[in-house]
Amino acid sequence: MRKARIVGMMVVTSSLLAGCGLLPPSLTGQVGLAGIGDPYFPTYGNSGYDVERYQLKVKFDPATGRLDGTTTVRAKATQPLDAFHLDLYGLTVSGVKVDGRTAKTAREQDELVITPAVPIASGAAFTTEVVYGGRPADTPDKDAEGNGFFTSRRGAVAVGEPQSAAAWFPVNDHPRDKALYDIELTVPPGYSGISNGLLRGRTEDGGWSTWKWEVTSPMASYLALMAVGKFRVTQGEHQGKPVITAIAEKVPVGEADRNLARTPEVADFLETIAGPYPFDAYGGIVVAEKRVEDEMESQTRPVYTAETWADGPDTVILAHELAHQWFGDSVSVDTWRDIWLNEGFATYAEWLWQEHDGGPTVQSQYDKRYADKKSDLWKVPTGDPGREEIFSDSVYERGAMTLHALRKLVGDDTFFGILRTWTAEHKDGNASTADFIALAEKASGRRLDGFFDQWLYTTGRPS
Repeated sequence: MRKARIVGMMVVTSSLLAGCGLLPPSLTGQVGLAGIGDPYFPTYGNSGYDVERYQLKVKFDPATGRLDGTTTVRAKATQPLDAFHLDLYGLTVSGVKVDGRTAKTAREQDELVITPAVPIASGAAFTTEVVYGGRPADTPDKDAEGNGFFTSRRGAVAVGEPQSAAAWFPVNDHPRDKALYDIELTVPPGYSGISNGLLRGRTEDGGWSTWKWEVTSPMASYLALMAVGKFRVTQGEHQGKPVITAIAEKVPVGEADRNLARTPEVADFLETIAGPYPFDAYGGIVVAEKRVEDEMESQTRPVYTAETWADGPDTVILAHELAHQWFGDSVSVDTWRDIWLNEGFATYAEWLWQEHDGGPTVQSQYDKRYADKKSDLWKVPTGDPGREEIFSDSVYERGAMTLHALRKLVGDDTFFGILRTWTAEHKDGNASTADFIALAEKASGRRLDGFFDQWLYTTGRPS
């Protein structure tokens, strides 16, 4: 707070002096601060610019655990910038250029502070190139789930929510700043480099292979995937779009292969609920890293674990992670306080798939949970769970119950119309709980503040 206040005073003073012609233009800029304004994670992301595209060139050697990378960030300034921040931890920066000119750098904990040779004007496009390397480290944020960069002699996987990207490339690490990506992963002989989006080709050089991927729809940084290992890679096509799956060779051929092959089938069902599939590729990846304990909705290519299908066929998890392609990936949260818009919606889609696939009805899922008056679901407000509870059952299950209660209140036609309008209006963007409430009220022609207050913002079981 003190730092922000001091900078704010400097900006106001500089602006006044510049207006009087007492300062040259080079001294009238601002410093983009660490933190994009998230109430739960105030240091996540950075202010002062909007990233349009990342170009990542990463080489990883499982034998040494070393990563070497060059990241090019194409962005547009949203204010005058004398300096700006990128999130990066656990790696050493060897050089930075802004618009081709060497820039000064400093490290402030997990922030890379960059001072370009020439200040950047508000509205100007600029390009930053960062050369870096070292042994990646897990995220220092211990509140997050399965975050960071996990390595072994079998390979590596970068995965986690709400942060993981800053473990392997410099980034504006918050969902509010979505961007396009070109990702090149260079790996040793016999290894695969798996990432998001479209596979644009592979090249060989000295036995090493470079896998080239392109993400053509804006992506939140925590959804960026890097997986290096020995995989069974399968390529196919569905509705004119590529389907690429990768399963760690350590995982026995069987259930993982059969369940993952149902990805297009489940995605087609979800289209009937949420509208057209939002991306230009389908897929999934099964990793064998023991420290990756949870599935993850990485854009176009969700991550599953070796244990996901260890007990036999189960498409419930498949449905949950694929539902996130609409709810969380295409329509991303504005702040992490809104996470029920991801997890509650994906859980409800999971219930709908189970009913469709011959499992329990959605109503029975709701009734079973609502009947337990002492459930922990009623102890955490779904719409504002607090930083420590963003992955609580209340966010997932009570979030899904909120949607079912809304469906019963407004009727099926209106409810499913709300879901399809939601994914269409906010495709490739960000949205908040307030946005959803406004849409529900408009579509239903009813005031719903009392309903949502009970279900999202109070403790205790709603009446």
